[in-house]
Amino acid sequence: MGEHVLNDRERALENAFFARQEQALLEKLREGERTRSRKEAIAAASGIRDDAVLDRIVALGLGPETVAALALVPLALVAWADGSLDSRERAAVMQAARDAGVTANGEAARLLDTWLAAPPGADLKAAWGGYAAALAAGLDESARAALRGETVGRARRVAEAAGGVLGLGRRVSEAEESVLKELDAAFTG
Repeated sequence: MGEHVLNDRERALENAFFARQEQALLEKLREGERTRSRKEAIAAASGIRDDAVLDRIVALGLGPETVAALALVPLALVAWADGSLDSRERAAVMQAARDAGVTANGEAARLLDTWLAAPPGADLKAAWGGYAAALAAGLDESARAALRGETVGRARRVAEAAGGVLGLGRRVSEAEESVLKELDAAFTG
């Protein structure tokens, strides 16, 4: 009888072990499916088909409803280029966002607020670079030039917002100019 109890206990432990393994595998499969679905939704919303770019966007926690916020990243990058963000730059960023159709209570506005609270990190900059390159790759030369002009133009207006003193001196700092060149280059690959 003692051996029977031990065999039952052994079988129960084995079953519990395999049940945990199966549960972990199922969760991994579910997570993979959620990620795949999210990437498909972002691709549909943005037109981006590059898997690596979609992976970066998903890794940032952006979904199809917030992928439009990536278009605002250049504003934050140029505003923080010199290491600080002043009230004129903030106002220029917010105006550019409104001009781009961002509503004050939307998800894109909340993301922009976080990007204005602290300098954007390298991961966000890289995600935007991939986003811009993938977007540009799907456009003809005329559309690519228009998108580049609109994006860099908005960012330049932010850079010019805090430049100079009483209209004198450099309107755009060297650091801001460097970021503007990087933004422009993202559309040419």
